[in-house]
Amino acid sequence: MVYLFLILGFVLLIKGADYFVEASSSIAKSLCVPSIIIGLTIVAFGTSAPELAVSITASLAGNNEIAVGNVIGSNIFNLLMVLGACGVIRSFAVQLRWDYVASVGAAAALFAMIAGDRFVSRLEAIFLLVLFAAFVGMTVRDALRNRVESDEEFKTMSPFRCLIYIAGGLAAIVWGGDLVVDCASQIALSFGLSQTLVGLTVVALGTSLPELVTSVVASRKGENGLALGNVIGSNLFNILMVLGLSAAVKPIPVEPAAVIDALCLIVFSVIVWFLCRSKQRISRLEGAVMLGMYTVYLIYICMR
Repeated sequence: MVYLFLILGFVLLIKGADYFVEASSSIAKSLCVPSIIIGLTIVAFGTSAPELAVSITASLAGNNEIAVGNVIGSNIFNLLMVLGACGVIRSFAVQLRWDYVASVGAAAALFAMIAGDRFVSRLEAIFLLVLFAAFVGMTVRDALRNRVESDEEFKTMSPFRCLIYIAGGLAAIVWGGDLVVDCASQIALSFGLSQTLVGLTVVALGTSLPELVTSVVASRKGENGLALGNVIGSNLFNILMVLGLSAAVKPIPVEPAAVIDALCLIVFSVIVWFLCRSKQRISRLEGAVMLGMYTVYLIYICMR
């Protein structure tokens, strides 16, 4: 039975992402804004909803010690695994803008906060939330400035249908992700794997499944802006909003390993920057390099 639920989870993930991307693309076309703007906002915030819900719940319960590590791990997965998988499946053009620099800056700011005292205070949480508000404001301004009317005719959905597709698609993504995580964890434990190893691998993968599936589906549909915007927006959302709200509820003590992981995130971000800037695209080879880097990182966290 657990295998049937695992299959059902993957079906929900894939079909939910399909509807979610289709509706998001329609919104971008209707508003005459680049699809990366929609990826940075609606898609990114939607796919990061599970991380937000889990972190806030943990904070309210007083169990948010691993929140920083989870966010950093999720961001590394998004950066290397999600973008790498998109590149391997289909080479696509990228145009790194100010928002990518902002994501690297957010990672650097987090590292500076936790490197000394290994603690995220309420004051620092407010600072992160202010940065998030600034990011949203700049993204909205960017969208208004980049509205381009096109003479090309294209078919778009009605606003009501878009709403249904986005809500239903997101619900299917979240539910499907939960099913996959629960079932995969049961299967892994039945084979004798430790709780720690399952948490670092299966559960970490599961919380980032919405970003992975949504970006891969978007890339296959040729919506490269949505795929890239989803990764960048999710990483910014995780650090600024998820950690900001969690630490505002209750200050977060940080595990020593998370400081190293934060430094790894910055290094990986810089490497990906150079890979993308080389030919203004992510090729299959560069995608494979990103997947290789994540594999090395995964081996490292399993062995430490």
